[in-house]
Amino acid sequence: MTKATDMNAAMKDIMGAFPIDTKGMEDAFKNQAALSEKLSGVALSAAEKSAEISSAWTKSTLAKMSDMAKAKAEPADYAKAMTDFASANAEVAAENMAAFAEVAKKVQMDTVELMMSAGKDLQDDAAKAVKKATDDVTAAAKKATSKRSEERRVGKECRSR
Repeated sequence: MTKATDMNAAMKDIMGAFPIDTKGMEDAFKNQAALSEKLSGVALSAAEKSAEISSAWTKSTLAKMSDMAKAKAEPADYAKAMTDFASANAEVAAENMAAFAEVAKKVQMDTVELMMSAGKDLQDDAAKAVKKATDDVTAAAKKATSKRSEERRVGKECRSR
């Protein structure tokens, strides 16, 4: 009977053969989580302000409707009440749409600011990674050169004997 292969041990051996620096991945995850938190904060703040605008607009509309719904003495008063309601509602609608536009503008500005900041951080991280890689390659080249020089020196000494 054949013995079943332990896949967990095999995967551990395979992954161990390919050393990976997980610090970079951890840092990227932390940076992404921080950016997501900030962007969520912007979105939630905008949603809260939009809800406040909508609520105030609804309350204002309902108050004006209650005035319009009151019994009038003359039929012409109903037409006047409807006209007054429509005109006041149009004015409030313009004000509220401007308030929504301000919220959208703030969201856009905050988002651009966050993305610019994230881009700068990414650029700084990339520059650090390139410098580290360059330093590592330079150190490896120096080590290889000095080892090769040592091999040549030892070879010359052996031939001269």
